[in-house]
Amino acid sequence: MTEFLSTMLLKTGFMSLEVKHLVMWLIGFLFIYLAIKKEYEPLLLLPIGFAILAVNLPLTGLMEEGGLFQIFYHFGLEWEVIPPLIFLGIGAMTDFGPLIANPKTLLLGAAAQFGVYVAFFGALLIGYIFPKIGFGIPEACSIGIIGGADGPTTIFTTVKLAPHLLGATAVAAYSYMSMVPIIQPPIMKLLTSEKERKIKMRQLRSVSHLEKILFPLAATLIICLIVPPAAPLMAMFMIGNLFRESGVVKRLTGAAQNELMNIVTIFLGVSVGATMSADSFLRPQALLIFALGLVAFVFSTAGGLMLAKLMNLFLKEKINPLIGSAGVSAVPMASRVTQKLGAEADPQNFLLMHAMGPNIAGVIGTVVAAGFFISMAGG
Repeated sequence: MTEFLSTMLLKTGFMSLEVKHLVMWLIGFLFIYLAIKKEYEPLLLLPIGFAILAVNLPLTGLMEEGGLFQIFYHFGLEWEVIPPLIFLGIGAMTDFGPLIANPKTLLLGAAAQFGVYVAFFGALLIGYIFPKIGFGIPEACSIGIIGGADGPTTIFTTVKLAPHLLGATAVAAYSYMSMVPIIQPPIMKLLTSEKERKIKMRQLRSVSHLEKILFPLAATLIICLIVPPAAPLMAMFMIGNLFRESGVVKRLTGAAQNELMNIVTIFLGVSVGATMSADSFLRPQALLIFALGLVAFVFSTAGGLMLAKLMNLFLKEKINPLIGSAGVSAVPMASRVTQKLGAEADPQNFLLMHAMGPNIAGVIGTVVAAGFFISMAGG
């Protein structure tokens, strides 16, 4: 009887628990706390946090060959299914009207990719100085793209170039997306004067139905010809938008916005959290990735903002530089932050729709940057 009990005890996870598992549990609980208590990106942080807990339970085999989470990861991320489907849903929910009405904001979205390249070169420099860290060009590309604050694009790039970093890069990207209202305002206030924050912008012109139909078609052709590796994300982004703007496939638009988006989000969160086992996550690389991701996000926010200030030197009709900070891909959170700070300076200042232009341009800019990185480092 004693031998039987000993055998059964050895088959439980209790006997295999290590400190590293407990550390990962704390990280998982932190994500769950942030999702429920603080409501930071709960649709993603909640499944990610729970998956971190589950995958760090000894002997479960969830991420072993044939395990449940391994199947989700293999078919959803390795096969590059989930990120494009996320983009399909985002496209179906996106109105390109503000970008079409004010094409100048495309430049602000491009400038907000500055942090992507700062982090890229920073990771390369660290890899050169400390070779044991293991940051080569593929790793630097995957880390750099965090600066766009675009989770699906970060996942897509990392799976292509450095899958061993997926847990750290994905969690960093989604963490900084959720913390946009915390990270951006101090930078925005530091780099602008109260007078600049009070600048009012003229109401955007009305965009015709034909323009909204032609935009996703033209954007797909141009971007996918210039940067072919961006096609999986860009094509799905634009077809989702075409569903929306055509007005003739309301069932498909509704499915892309709701049922499909919700299902795919569940699998995305679980798959990302499942990559965060103690052995793969508790390494110096993970801390460096989080640090570089934060640096990238700060420079991206500053890049769009500073270009807006530069453009004002040459424009008769000034733009509020706050909208430049919305050039990161965190849609629509970055636009809401812009609206909030503009309203704090002047309650009659309405910047939300103006900020949506660079915000949407930032999504496109991050996908283009990812396509460039994949072309350069993917072989």
